Amino acid sequence: MSKQLHLNAFLMSTGHHEASWRLPESDPHSNTKIEYYVNLARIAERGKLDSIFFADSPVLFGDTGRRPSGKLEPTVLLTAIAVQTSRIGLIATASTSYNSPFNLARRFASVDWVSNGRVGWNIVTTAGADAARNFGLDDVPDHKLRYEKAAEFVDVATKLWDSWQDDAVLADKESGLHTDPDKVRKIEHEGQFFKVAGPLNVPRSPQAYPVLVQAGSSEDGKEFAARYAEAVFTAQQTIEDGLEFYTDLKRRAIAVGRDPETIKILPGIVPVIGDTEEHARELDAELERLISPEYAKRQLARTWGIPVEDLDLDSELPDNLPTEDEIQGAKSRFTLIVNLARRERLTLRQLIGRLGGGRGHHTFAGTAEQVADTIEEWFIRGAADGFNIMPAVLPSGLERFVDEVVPILQRRGLFRTEYTETTLRGHYGLDRPANQFAEADALVVAG
Repeated sequence: MSKQLHLNAFLMSTGHHEASWRLPESDPHSNTKIEYYVNLARIAERGKLDSIFFADSPVLFGDTGRRPSGKLEPTVLLTAIAVQTSRIGLIATASTSYNSPFNLARRFASVDWVSNGRVGWNIVTTAGADAARNFGLDDVPDHKLRYEKAAEFVDVATKLWDSWQDDAVLADKESGLHTDPDKVRKIEHEGQFFKVAGPLNVPRSPQAYPVLVQAGSSEDGKEFAARYAEAVFTAQQTIEDGLEFYTDLKRRAIAVGRDPETIKILPGIVPVIGDTEEHARELDAELERLISPEYAKRQLARTWGIPVEDLDLDSELPDNLPTEDEIQGAKSRFTLIVNLARRERLTLRQLIGRLGGGRGHHTFAGTAEQVADTIEEWFIRGAADGFNIMPAVLPSGLERFVDEVVPILQRRGLFRTEYTETTLRGHYGLDRPANQFAEADALVVAG
């Protein structure tokens, strides 16, 4: 096939299943060990995956008793991984609500230099009052305002990355001129949320911009993705939902003047891989057995803004849940979870079991062949450009995917057998962005 899958490994401590840390094979302290993450990155690179990804939030999330909660700051983590790998793309989450454009643009440009052009930025707006209070705010700004701020944040960041021309650094020892001052410019941005003079204090990096990734699927999120995102991590439970989301987002991209091929849509999938289908289901059942449902019950009550006493583990969801419009947090994930429970008439206990592995992402227990079949069907039918692989247990789940599923996809002509590019943009088939100031700066030099 001329069109190839894109595969990203979403890495989370001992695995995406909340009970994975309780398995005998798991190291419950791995979430703070750099050697552990370097090993995972090398496994992904062995499988020729496009990238690895780390989620993040500027708040201690959920009950600390439930699973490993502490996280290393992801751009620091990626920097350490970058010098121990050579090809795998490196994507980190960073919030537009609780960072400044200058510092964040500098961090990502720095990691792009350290990695020789392999960095990506997952752009989030950060919901939740707990995070807001860590930054002196009483509550989180409303959903639409957060996305308006995010749009201006990205605008400022791209201006900063373009504040140096590619050929600004001359390093001419004979003339004594290191950098051409006419090719480094201030940006003088003044907007609704930010006032930034510039220029950036890092030269234009190998990729110019990190690959811009986005994961929100609300109406505001989809509009933002259509304008800015080059890869979209999304949660879709069924292939029909995936087709609808894929078609809608590509249509929105066309409407704002973008080539739809420049935005890669990667639904999350949580594969539990066994030697046989029965073996896979046994592994899945063992993980579900280790879930502590009371933790999840409290978390869902907080998310939905209802008293925990209104939730009964052995009953279906109550009728007094808020609507999506009343949710200021992760709107699309709220709707996905509620629709899943209503559609399949799940009790709260059953829903918690379904969410334990992927928090609303598509979970799948089966053989390597069955996992490959599922990936191929979504790809061939046009519901995905690839997948965000979320192993339930690490490192074993990633090893089985790389060693058993990837070869099947390669034999079917769906995935690369060797890296042909050196940058993350190259892996995703994306062009290096042109400098938005190049023409104006050329006129200044000519004048």
